[in-house]
Amino acid sequence: MLETITIFDDETTKTPSSHRITDIKAAVHDQNRVNIYLDDKFFCSLDISQVVDFHLKIGKKISAEEKEQLKHASDFGKFYARALEYALIRPRSSKEIHDYLQKKTLSRKVRVKNRKTGEYQIKEKKGYDKSLIPLVFARLEERGYIDDERFAHLWVENRNVSKGTSIKKLRQELQQKGINHQIIEQVLSESNRNDDDELRKIITKKRAKYPDEQKFIQYLLRAGFNYSDILDALSEFSSGA
Repeated sequence: MLETITIFDDETTKTPSSHRITDIKAAVHDQNRVNIYLDDKFFCSLDISQVVDFHLKIGKKISAEEKEQLKHASDFGKFYARALEYALIRPRSSKEIHDYLQKKTLSRKVRVKNRKTGEYQIKEKKGYDKSLIPLVFARLEERGYIDDERFAHLWVENRNVSKGTSIKKLRQELQQKGINHQIIEQVLSESNRNDDDELRKIITKKRAKYPDEQKFIQYLLRAGFNYSDILDALSEFSSGA
C-alpha cells in the first residue's frame, strides 16, 4: 500500500517574511500609548514617542526583524512606565529601584475576569524580561530619577525632622537603602542636624510616656544616642533649662 504524501507549497506555509500595519489606535487605559495592529490583528502597544521614533504609519510594511524590535520596544515602554510611577511616588535610592525592577521580572498569580462567563480565574502573569533591567535603570538615571547623593540629602533633611532622629540611626537607614559609605559621610557632614538638638526633640515629645527613667534611657540608647549625652540632656530637661 502506497503512503499518501501531501506536498505543501512553501510560499503558503512558511511564516510571512513581512507584515503590514493595518491600524494604529489610541490605547483605552493610557492616553500616552497606542495599539499597533499587524495584518488586522492586535500586536502590541507603544508609547507615542516610540511610534515617532520607528516612523510607524498605517500601510507600512514590517519585516520579521522589525517586528521583534517593536515587541522589545513595547515591553521596554511598559516596564519603564511602571518603574517611573514607582520612582515618582517618593525619592528612591538606586538599590530600591534595582530591587523593584528585579521583583517585576518575577512571574506572579493574578485574578482575571472571564469576559464570557463573568467568573474570575487565577492565572500566572509572566514578569518582564531581565535583559530590560539595565535599559530601564539607565533611562531613569539619565533623566534624573536616580541620584543617590540627592536621595541621601533629602533623607537626612526630612527624616523625622520634628520628632528627632540620631545621626547613628540616619547612617544606619542610609546604609539599608544601599547608599555607599562615602556619600553617607559627606551628606551627614554637610547637614546642620546634630545629636544634641535631636535628643532634645525626642525627650520633649516622649518624656511623659516614660515615667520610668531607666526604661526611657534604654529607649534613647536603642535610638542611637550616646549614654553620657542622654544623661546630660535628661538632667537639663529636669532642671527646666
